Amino acid sequence: MQRRSGVLLAGTALVVLVVDQVSKAAVRANFTLGDSIPLLKGILNLTYVRNVGAAFGLFPGRLPFFVFMAFVVLGGIAWVWWRLKPESRWVAVALGLVAGGATGNLIDRIAAGWVTDFFDLGWWPVFNVADMALDVGVAILLIWILFSNDDALATVKQEDGDDSASEAVS
Repeated sequence: MQRRSGVLLAGTALVVLVVDQVSKAAVRANFTLGDSIPLLKGILNLTYVRNVGAAFGLFPGRLPFFVFMAFVVLGGIAWVWWRLKPESRWVAVALGLVAGGATGNLIDRIAAGWVTDFFDLGWWPVFNVADMALDVGVAILLIWILFSNDDALATVKQEDGDDSASEAVS
């Protein structure tokens, strides 16, 4: 099961990364900075902006920190996968969404020094595919952590020889 979940994680991350990078390239090729066209009138515009900050444009000008944090997130995902060995398909998808989103924005930051954003709801900061994947992935992980009966941490403790963890779960 671990191998299937690993393929699901990697596949999800790859799909997010490709869709994110292709959509950003299309926006950069077909828009000039600041251009906006309605996609769904009154609901959604495509607006080309460059985000030099974090989520919602917070903390602009801290590129090295954001690059470092992306590597921390990706390292954390690798650690969770290696150490906890989650078998849940939802966890694999969630980690894949976060990994793909973090990688997509990381590529922008390293290549250009900013992130291409283009989905514009008018009442929310402009965002991209990677941002959506990150948000959905984190939401799935939070729901799993809060409501799942799958106690991966107890499994890790049990593998380390701590039988009290399995008694506490039973």
